[in-house]
Amino acid sequence: MRPPQAMPAESVAGGPRPAGRPDQAPPAQPAGPAMPGGAPVGAPVGPGRPMAPLRPQPPAAHHAVLCVNAPGMAASGPDGQLRGHGLHGFYRHGVRVLARMELRLGGMEPLPLLGTLTSAAQARFLGAVRLPGDLDPDPALTVERLRHADGVETVTVRNTGARPARLPLEIALGTDLGPVAEIAAGHRPPDLPGQVQSAGLRWTGAAHSAVVGAKPSPHAVLAGAGVLRWDLEVQPGARWSVELRVELESAAAAGPRPPGGRGAGVPLPWAEPEVRSDDPRAVPLVTRSLDALGGLLLADPDRPTDLYPASGAPWRFGLAPADALWAARLTLPLGTRLAAGTLRALARRQQLTAAPGRTEGLLPGALRHGGPELPPSCTATEATLLFVTVLAEAWRWGLPRAEAAELLPTAERALAALREGLVDGFVTDLSRPAEDRSAQPVPARAEVQAQAHRAALHGAELLEAFGRPGAEQWRGWAAELRGRFRERFWIDDLSGGRPAAGLAPGGRPLPALASSLVHLLDTGLAVDGGRHESLLDREQTRLLAQRLAAPELDSGWGLRTLSAKSPRFNPLGHRGGAVRVHETALAIAGLAEAGHENEAGALLEGLLAAAAHFDGRLPEMYAGEQRTPGCPPVPHPAACRPAAVSAAAAAHAVFALAGVRPDVPGGRVLVRPASTAPLGELELTGLRVAGEPFSVRVSRIGVAMVEEAPAELQLVAR
Repeated sequence: MRPPQAMPAESVAGGPRPAGRPDQAPPAQPAGPAMPGGAPVGAPVGPGRPMAPLRPQPPAAHHAVLCVNAPGMAASGPDGQLRGHGLHGFYRHGVRVLARMELRLGGMEPLPLLGTLTSAAQARFLGAVRLPGDLDPDPALTVERLRHADGVETVTVRNTGARPARLPLEIALGTDLGPVAEIAAGHRPPDLPGQVQSAGLRWTGAAHSAVVGAKPSPHAVLAGAGVLRWDLEVQPGARWSVELRVELESAAAAGPRPPGGRGAGVPLPWAEPEVRSDDPRAVPLVTRSLDALGGLLLADPDRPTDLYPASGAPWRFGLAPADALWAARLTLPLGTRLAAGTLRALARRQQLTAAPGRTEGLLPGALRHGGPELPPSCTATEATLLFVTVLAEAWRWGLPRAEAAELLPTAERALAALREGLVDGFVTDLSRPAEDRSAQPVPARAEVQAQAHRAALHGAELLEAFGRPGAEQWRGWAAELRGRFRERFWIDDLSGGRPAAGLAPGGRPLPALASSLVHLLDTGLAVDGGRHESLLDREQTRLLAQRLAAPELDSGWGLRTLSAKSPRFNPLGHRGGAVRVHETALAIAGLAEAGHENEAGALLEGLLAAAAHFDGRLPEMYAGEQRTPGCPPVPHPAACRPAAVSAAAAAHAVFALAGVRPDVPGGRVLVRPASTAPLGELELTGLRVAGEPFSVRVSRIGVAMVEEAPAELQLVAR
């Protein structure tokens, strides 16, 4: 079978996604996992057979202090030293501008005391140094390093002792100018020779140059060793500081321009809310998640006023359409500007004409690993269907009609791609050519049917509202899909039954129990703030809620991607058992909206508990080990942190409890909070509906009080 015609996600480095990511689909003929000797598992080993070379070990990111301000980032250990190994370094546009920045004071490395993020873009490191010959057990000197992802680091030496400190400060620098894709695969290019330039050093590669400058200028520059040196004399009670600035210079070259950052003075594309709650974990979860999302914002080079989020740092630091759309959708309670910028940026990337192996109307997307139970899938299908939903829901939240009308042709082409992509009445992989879909069918996934069903209903609403033909046909198609799904995707068992994860070619249900089934609860925002009809009936929804709340899926920290009862369960498997924040948050919102609030509250408690261990900055995923007293959640070594979807989803899990569901074109706002009030009293100030402030307070007994709203909208409580 020919592989799907997937388009790689854009990266700020301009290349494909790096190897070594657990969510990246394997090649068509993957090598097996390496044994200690280096040969793939299952390969014959013995006399006459040469040993296969050991693969490089991809660097882990879970213990790195990673500050991000797209398109720049910086990573080190908690001591602040950049040692040139693993992920360490300053990066810009996917290039490691500086790999080493090792500081010594008086020939000694400072004793590490603190290394933490102060915001998504900044980190603070503090170390201590004892003066030579000092008999006092308390260190007299402290060294503070304030690092910004944009490439600026300020080093401050403070003397709190009783005598002057006279000693040299040396900073050893070096770089390989390596691309992040190679570094992600575990490769370490050789260091480049340095040259003295002005008040610093310069390194020159084939396509880029790196420059490090210092203020004040160093007293000595040792180009061969890559060392900047200052001879310090710091009096008691005094301090001394130096600012280091790391810059990337690129040779002029033809080709697409890389995306830029948000830029100084450019406001965030969402309102900054105030959150108050009886549960103290909710406030840092929302504020730090939005701070993390802000560090991932990129400006579209074709229209710099359009901002969209990069997928995640450090491994997917570029535009992944499905992830960008999810993040934009989940932050709609804070305004429609991020959704508008993301939708416009993706409309410019839509496939406009049919071509060999390509589908007209498709958005780009990378091939994604399907886990142990299902084959890889292409995120182009998810992105194409999600575009319609995000446009429709942004319009309900208050996206101006003119802006929605401008994007409607893109949505119509996406619906046309859906119409052409059916196999046996179900949606499989829209990115594959029609002849491949028929000749070599792949499983129809349950979550894809839910996304297609929702897109059809949202598309019908848009077509009808804007006077375009086809609305009734799409409603009819959605109704037929509901009937087929309830008949063919449902598996009866002794517990009452459950939906299948997919249908194999020929119609055999695939019985895997996975967190992807939460997409069946995500029916979308409809007219008058209501919910669209689900692919599941009421009783089937109740049975699914029970399954999601059972220990085989609920780890106590969130939903596992695969049931712990599966013989192929792996708590660190991206689709084989790890907890993905995005799907846990969708389950919380979907269960609460469907009336299963106790189950939603239990999942929310797990997510909040995990967030407290991650300092309010939830990663993309973490291990699906069962929660036990005294043991924190286990990080995943290859998870992005921050990741756009998990950051937006974490905030959405709190917003969803207020139940604000607007229909700005219809002039109404429905407010239907969770009656169980799992966070106790919850007050959200500074939300946005129709571009205007909207504030709501939910009492401890689940009663909502709207305290600020646009005057032209009718408030409806239910």
